[in-house]
Amino acid sequence: MAEAEEILEKVREQKPLVHHITNWVTIYDCANITRAIGALPVMAHAKEEVEQMASISGALVLNIGTLTVDLVEAMILAGKKANEKKIPVVLDAVGVGATKLRDDKALEIMEKIHVDIIKGNSSEIGRLAGAKSETKGVEAISVEGNLVDIAKKLASERECTVVITGKEDVISNGNDVYICKNGHEMMGKFVGTGCMAASVIGAFAAVEKDYAKAAAAALACFGIAGELAARTSTGPGTYKEHFYDEIFNLDKDTITDMIKLEKAGQDVKK
Repeated sequence: MAEAEEILEKVREQKPLVHHITNWVTIYDCANITRAIGALPVMAHAKEEVEQMASISGALVLNIGTLTVDLVEAMILAGKKANEKKIPVVLDAVGVGATKLRDDKALEIMEKIHVDIIKGNSSEIGRLAGAKSETKGVEAISVEGNLVDIAKKLASERECTVVITGKEDVISNGNDVYICKNGHEMMGKFVGTGCMAASVIGAFAAVEKDYAKAAAAALACFGIAGELAARTSTGPGTYKEHFYDEIFNLDKDTITDMIKLEKAGQDVKK
């Protein structure tokens, strides 16, 4: 596996453009975290330009947190162009399981375009995989079944990489399985960390074509920054500021020292 620090260095060297059609609540945060990690963000939603923007990007991140029917149409247009150009597509399935519209539109996106990385919390991914689950707004309440099995099932069915975020992140392409244990509970104390994680995954996928490796490395770096930010923060406000600083300043030695990433029974940490 290309180590997490090596993929991060590629992001900083190549500065890929990450095209977002994303959540209006967190769009500012997604732009900032993309820039802080070393990539370039663009937030283009208009149907009249999404195909052209996707064609010049390194990755496309779709987030249905504040979906509308028109927005999903734009996502599908951009996704088809990304597929044509072999640009990785990340779908953040925000709130799937909470309403029929979200369920239907997430499935429509996955049917009409090939999504390379599907990301969500346990109940969101559980619903997409056909497991019994409950979502309250955008928060996971419950899911029946083993998360590794659920991730592998959906990944195999959709021929993609699946990311389940939580206290321990699960990443699978249907064969390989990574468990990332980096992170801090403060990351759940302000709105936007899940959406920001999808942006970082998109940046890493733009420079690493093994998307399971890319997602695992992205979440490890993201979680390490979260752990570091907690050391100097007194609440959600200062934590968020420090989080941007920590991910911006993340270096090889820190990643090597702090990474907690396992692959199918083997420790990826050096």
